[in-house]
Amino acid sequence: MSDSRLGEAALFAFARHETFAPRFGWLHKAYMQVKSDQGAFLAADAPVLLGVGKNMVNAMRYWSRAFKLTREHSPSKGTQAKFSYPTWEARWLLDEDGADPYLEETGSLWLLHWWLVSSRPGAKSHAPAWYTAFHLAPFSRFTTADMTQVVTRHVNFSYDKSPEEASIVRDIDCITKMYARSAPEKAGSPGSYEDLLACPFRDLDLLTFVGTRGKPEWQFTSGHRTSLPARVLAYACLDYAAKFSRQANSISVARLANEPGSPGRAFRVRENEIVNALQKVTADHQQLNLTEAVGQRSLAFTADPFDLAWEVLDEQYDFVTRRPGFPTREEWAAKFPKLTKAEQKELTTKATDATDTTEMLFAEETA
Repeated sequence: MSDSRLGEAALFAFARHETFAPRFGWLHKAYMQVKSDQGAFLAADAPVLLGVGKNMVNAMRYWSRAFKLTREHSPSKGTQAKFSYPTWEARWLLDEDGADPYLEETGSLWLLHWWLVSSRPGAKSHAPAWYTAFHLAPFSRFTTADMTQVVTRHVNFSYDKSPEEASIVRDIDCITKMYARSAPEKAGSPGSYEDLLACPFRDLDLLTFVGTRGKPEWQFTSGHRTSLPARVLAYACLDYAAKFSRQANSISVARLANEPGSPGRAFRVRENEIVNALQKVTADHQQLNLTEAVGQRSLAFTADPFDLAWEVLDEQYDFVTRRPGFPTREEWAAKFPKLTKAEQKELTTKATDATDTTEMLFAEETA
């Protein structure tokens, strides 16, 4: 039976990270550049401006987009190049007066992880291998070959063409480098340990190396996430609920914990942990309520869950949106109108259309 869930959730993009997992400082540095110059990634002096090598410039551009911190669109008709426009979420998180510009709080890493592997209309995932690994893979322990096979199967069901298998393998390798606490040394892989040490997402402890040097294997961890703030988990639950309804409604905790695309799968947390987090948050928010009927617990909300999600998240960071001069979403969209056009284009893209602009090599573009 065909399974096209990946195509509905993620755009076609593979091995765009140039083998580099996201590093400390990259996202803030990238945001500050594209805020003032949307063609910064394409500039001839981009390596100098960003202080990294050329391949890392491409990686920074990819990760900024994958974490939903930028959207890409042509600056004018007939232009092949795609400029990068900072999203309101990037302004909220990474500006100098934002929530956590240098990602000093582990909760911010959990939030970015959610943005990476979550999907809703107009804001699909740009990391299909990541989405498959966390939401669609039927196992918790895997080898590179195991995960490559699963991603390949979902790609074949979901898109009208497939990437080279080597591209999928590079994505799986990047996933393990990004999240695993430890990994075997790989011959011919210069900088692998540097990547492991430099990537902040290892602090989430979502993956652990369980194999041997001769047979590398990894396993998703589970259990109580002491570093995952209750409000960040509640934000993800409401953000997920907004995928299905933008009005007063409810969603079962079982769905929040177990459905592909849900916070439970993204964070590898069980129903009880979700319930505990929601109990803490609903106690302070009258528009949220944790109900139980016929043995099933649900999160009920009396307003748009997307707006409520941001109220909860903003509270976690001492109400960033209430700071003097902070722009509303509408004001930010007016400043960068290409953001709206990029969203509209994504909304009209067919789920199975693999001819997304991400297929174009960055090296072929010129500002």
